[in-house]
Amino acid sequence: MTSQNDQHAKAVEREQPASSAATSARERAASALPLGSTVSGFTVTSKKALPEFDADAYVMHHAASGARLLYLACDDENKAFSIGFKTPPTDDTGVFHILEHSVLCGSVKFPVKEPFVDLIKSSMQTFLNAMTYPDKTVYPVATTNEQDLLNLMDVYMDAVLNPAIYTQRAIFEQEGWHYELDVPEGAPLKDGSLRYNGVVYNEMKGALSDPMSVLDDAVNRALFPSTAYACESGGDPRAIPQLTYEHFLDTHARHYNLANSYIVLYGDMTIERELAFLDARYLGDEPRLRDEAAQIGRAHV
Repeated sequence: MTSQNDQHAKAVEREQPASSAATSARERAASALPLGSTVSGFTVTSKKALPEFDADAYVMHHAASGARLLYLACDDENKAFSIGFKTPPTDDTGVFHILEHSVLCGSVKFPVKEPFVDLIKSSMQTFLNAMTYPDKTVYPVATTNEQDLLNLMDVYMDAVLNPAIYTQRAIFEQEGWHYELDVPEGAPLKDGSLRYNGVVYNEMKGALSDPMSVLDDAVNRALFPSTAYACESGGDPRAIPQLTYEHFLDTHARHYNLANSYIVLYGDMTIERELAFLDARYLGDEPRLRDEAAQIGRAHV
C-alpha cells in the first residue's frame, strides 16, 4: 500500500522542474555553454574544472559591449552576481571611493534616495555590498532566489551605468565633501567658521586615525612609488577637498563602462536566463545606444 507520506513525496517530485531534478548545475552549464558557442551575445572562450570548489569556470566575452564575464557553475543554492571595474587611482582624492558611495544613491531607472538601504529591507539578499580596493571597485550581491537575483542585478547594473550623479550634484557633495558653516548659538553669521564635511571625508578621517593605516600607506608609497598602490584609494582627508565635481563625473564616464568591466555569476542558476537578461537590458546594442543618448542629454543639463 502507498502511504500518505509516499503520495506527498511523489507530488513534490512532480512539482520540481525536470531539468533541475535530473541534472546538476555543472551538467546543465556544460550543455548550455559548449566551448566556442555564443549565448545572448556572450561567446564562451574557455572552460576549466575547479575540483577544489566542485565547480566549473566559464569565461565569456560579450562582443557588442566588450564586457567580460566569469560564470562559476556549482550546486550552491546561494546565487551571486558581481560587476567590477578597474579603478587604479592617480591621486589621494578618493574619487573611486566617493563614486562607490555615490552610484548607490539613485539611478535613472530607480530614482530613489537610497536604493541600497531599500534592497536590504525588501529583498531576500544574503549578501549586499560594494567595495573599493587599491586597483578595482566591485559591487557584489547574493541571494538564494533566482528572481530576486535578477532584481538585484537590475538595480546594481543601472546604478553603476546610469547613476543620478549627472543630474544631482548634491550626491557628490553629500558623499564626497562640502563646506558647512558653524555658528555659535546666538552669534551673527560673520562669527561663524567654515569646515569640511561629507560621508567619505568623515569615514576616512576615522580610518586614518589608526596608526597602522598610516603606516600601511607609508609602506605602500615607499614600495610602489609612481603606481596606483602609492595612492590612498579610500581618500586622504587632506586631499579629498581638492576633488572637483567635473573631475568626479569625468572619472565615472572613463572608468564605469562595460569594456572596462568584469561580471561574475556564481551558483546553481539557469545561466541562459541571466545572460539573456544582461544582454537585453544593459549589454546589447539597443540598451547601450539608449544609455549613450542619456549620457549626451545629461551632458547638456
